[in-house]
Amino acid sequence: MIKDKEGMKQVEEKSGELRRFLEFSLGTEAYAVPLLSVKEVIAYPDITRIPYTPSHFLGIMNLRGQVISVIDLRLKFGIKADQNTETAVIICDLAPLCIGIVVNSVNSVLPLRESDISDRPDIQSNKSSDYIIGVTRQDKKLVLLLDMAKAIDVDDQSTAKKAQATRQAA
Repeated sequence: MIKDKEGMKQVEEKSGELRRFLEFSLGTEAYAVPLLSVKEVIAYPDITRIPYTPSHFLGIMNLRGQVISVIDLRLKFGIKADQNTETAVIICDLAPLCIGIVVNSVNSVLPLRESDISDRPDIQSNKSSDYIIGVTRQDKKLVLLLDMAKAIDVDDQSTAKKAQATRQAA
């Protein structure tokens, strides 16, 4: 293991640039998002529900005076929730929108090189899977790498903007 910065730089140059991903759990599955898209991770907050919104849209929260929409990716992706309760919300910066993603746990930061990332699998579905940017292996499990801007579709973004505008106008 190389501990000095100069040595680490040489290792990175030889085997490709490191990209960092924040790994988290949804139910029993592992996912990760690029660390550069993560603004912060917070404890599960008080959430104000908004009527007549999709079931995966949990509502809005106040983060130091900023209204943030909160979604549950498990519901959006059709993942069966395990017995664990929500413990954290990942605040993703999807400029111009910030959105909170409820997760069961935040596990680690994964430093990955391009050689560590496999192409996204071919998926036979009537839904787009463009939000999956790749797959990596960690220990004995596979981790899906997500592009949150693509996972949050146009309808979700529209719902989030309307909810935030309603709350700010009140």
